[in-house]
Amino acid sequence: MTLCSVPVAVIGSGIAGPALAIFLKMRGYEPVIYERTSCPVEAGLCLGLQPNGLRVLSKIPGLVEFIGGWPVDEYGFYSVLPEDKGVLAELDQPRQLRQAQGVGPVGIRRSDLQLRLVQFAQNAGVKVAWGHQLETLAQREDAVELRFANGVVASASFVVGCDGLHSNTRSCLFGEQPADFTGLTQCGGFSPIPPRLRQRSMTMSLYGNGIHLVAVQVDEDTMGWAVTQREPEAKETWRTMDDSAIAEMKQSLLSEWDFGGGELVKNSTNVTKYGLYDRPKLSTWHKGRVLLIGDAAHPTSPHLGQGANQAFEDVDLLVGLLDKHNPSAGAPSTHALHTVFTELEAVRIPRSAELVALARAQGEIRVLQGVDACMRRNERYREKFRNKQLLRARLGA
Repeated sequence: MTLCSVPVAVIGSGIAGPALAIFLKMRGYEPVIYERTSCPVEAGLCLGLQPNGLRVLSKIPGLVEFIGGWPVDEYGFYSVLPEDKGVLAELDQPRQLRQAQGVGPVGIRRSDLQLRLVQFAQNAGVKVAWGHQLETLAQREDAVELRFANGVVASASFVVGCDGLHSNTRSCLFGEQPADFTGLTQCGGFSPIPPRLRQRSMTMSLYGNGIHLVAVQVDEDTMGWAVTQREPEAKETWRTMDDSAIAEMKQSLLSEWDFGGGELVKNSTNVTKYGLYDRPKLSTWHKGRVLLIGDAAHPTSPHLGQGANQAFEDVDLLVGLLDKHNPSAGAPSTHALHTVFTELEAVRIPRSAELVALARAQGEIRVLQGVDACMRRNERYREKFRNKQLLRARLGA
């Protein structure tokens, strides 16, 4: 660290944290990532990196190639409702988008994405302090003092909380605010690609009565999948279900689903179950020299596939505003940071709030109950997918 480098504390090594740290390092800041766990953890299943998120990451030379993942070529939508079983739509919009714009969706294991972001950050010279759980923040005129559960005390010019749904940074700023259970749970895992889906590089959705399955290819041989349904609360511990619960699931009606869904369920060895949560909208994401972004600011349910991608949008705008209001990358004044943070909030709070609401609504549509309601949903999807204008608005290309 040079004498002129400005220390920045980035809390959390999940998704947004390492990406932000890389950008800050490129600008001449001296970011340190503080992570509560002792090493990268196998939390989460898989996700889709969408074009909006990939465009942000592509601004870091070599990062998208380093991350890897599996390009998605097709979207498949199917009804497994016995009274209305069949194809709702099979679309090659992802392939069209990649051909037209040079970027298309990518499937990846969440743990692989986190590990590769952290590795790239470390290769770029970013320090990662493992085993540092934030406990308190004390703000001064020109710096923030951070105290961690392990007794370490650190100082930074400003702090960005990227520490997810259960954010300690958020608690330090605004007090304890329990996350809201959406009423839905997911269970899922990884399985060999069913024969009918091989060579298709597909993201697939199966719609049943009160239940939904989504699956995405993450490598040459594997798909990650998740089943959403309305159930009592299941805490987000990311623990593997026990053998008896897995055996019961494999003997359920899920194992009989067509279009490859049943094979995904039957052939998975480790299955994780967790509740889906979000939080009330915040009117501000910052206080003084401390800012929240990503799930720390606007956690969302996964039904739009936009959680990580919205975090990357936060990162992109934050870095752009720092370039605008602190182009020298010197020690920013509190006034300059206030300007950066409020301009970011003016754009990102309404954008993220809209997507949080849309994701929750999409989750409700996926778990509609009752044959008549499900058949009406299926028909709405068929109509939407036949309408090229609606399709373009929904999927691009």
